[in-house]
Amino acid sequence: MIARLTGILDAIGEDHAVIDVNGVGYLVFCSARTLRTLGERGAQVSLAVETHVREDHIHLYGFADAVERDWFRLLTTVQGVGAKVALAILGTLSPEDLANALMAEDKASLTRAPGVGPRVATRILTELRDKAGELTSVRTAQLSAGEAAPTGAVDDAVSALVNLGYRRADAFGAVARAVKALDGEPAVETLVRAGLRELSA
Repeated sequence: MIARLTGILDAIGEDHAVIDVNGVGYLVFCSARTLRTLGERGAQVSLAVETHVREDHIHLYGFADAVERDWFRLLTTVQGVGAKVALAILGTLSPEDLANALMAEDKASLTRAPGVGPRVATRILTELRDKAGELTSVRTAQLSAGEAAPTGAVDDAVSALVNLGYRRADAFGAVARAVKALDGEPAVETLVRAGLRELSA
């Protein structure tokens, strides 16, 4: 199994890159987000890799870091989410945005990714919300939103920001960061003001 590739960026395509490692070119499928981090042809690159072995092919999937690879592994456990759809999701939402969308049950954010309709988005929310707690980014969001402030205050602050026109995932992330920065058990009004400052930063 190949877990990491380090070499020279030989070519880059719409959904893949070719990495030259000691004269051997490896075709690696990547999210749009990862492709944007690779730089120009000839650059030295290093990718975390997930290897899929099937009867008719061996595919390599490359990621800018292990966090994105872990999300890919998790997403592909959901029925109806294959490697291509998982990469589309990761190209649309950063790991932090994806964590926030799950915690906020923000189906609309998930459906922004190509190939993700309302039914698949609902399955992702249903199947991954608990499992995703194992990942650092989600665990951080949970701790931020759950330990420093009452859950009701967090929910009310998120709802208030959504009512002001912000996307639910963005609102959740802003409130989670605000809770982390505030002491004690802040009131809803305090969380809303702090959340607005986070969103405008």
